[in-house]
Amino acid sequence: MTPLRVLVIEDEWPARNYLVRLLQQTERAEVIAAVSSIEEAEQALAPEAGASIDAAFVDVRLRSARHDDAGMVWIRSLAQSPGAPLFVLATAHKQHAVEAFDLGVVDFLLKPFTAARVSACLDRLSERRGTVVVPAKPAPVRMAARRDRAIVFLDLDDVWACEASERLTFVHSNRGRFDLDLTLSAIEVSFGRTLLRVHRNWLVNPSRVLELSRAVGETVLLLGSSGASGVEVPVAKERAPAIRGALLSAAPGVRHR
Repeated sequence: MTPLRVLVIEDEWPARNYLVRLLQQTERAEVIAAVSSIEEAEQALAPEAGASIDAAFVDVRLRSARHDDAGMVWIRSLAQSPGAPLFVLATAHKQHAVEAFDLGVVDFLLKPFTAARVSACLDRLSERRGTVVVPAKPAPVRMAARRDRAIVFLDLDDVWACEASERLTFVHSNRGRFDLDLTLSAIEVSFGRTLLRVHRNWLVNPSRVLELSRAVGETVLLLGSSGASGVEVPVAKERAPAIRGALLSAAPGVRHR
């Protein structure tokens, strides 16, 4: 059976990372995007992102939002919309349980999450969707970017990294740097695991990482192609161990210290 395509909305990185890991370990869910705000979630669900999401795991309280129950507000706004994903509340707060089920929320996961509870939740999601799961949409193999009035098409193998800077988004490639219309979250959804989130402002193509260097309190990646000037990308401190492990797992030769 095709894995459920899942969106995770959780503003605390450790909790978000742990839930993503539990979901992926089941091999019954594909986490298309893991974001920290409603705005990023809406970008992930936008038609131009080109992704279909089966289920959204939503935290109720998000620190960047104006409302204490921002997750519930968002679910209320989408619950009756055609094509809305199935919803799961993933939270430490019980008081929204009654309203959640009135809105058709499929399950209520209380923190701390456990592997058994996540597995049972996926059972419920699969039952709600029925025995037929919509096949996953294949990830695109090219990226479209802008250069002045021209549209530039880049093979993913030529893409080094995508950067968010001052409300703009850029792609760095062996053909130069170009403008993108989508946010990093939407790009992450569109290209799945092809691009790796290493920092809130950066996605990288792991196959284009040339060097990983570590100084006191800082990890930096050098991306590029042979014979071309590269780009240096910072790695968020909390993500550095996982990023280093992911890169080394695909390139034997150095110990995972």
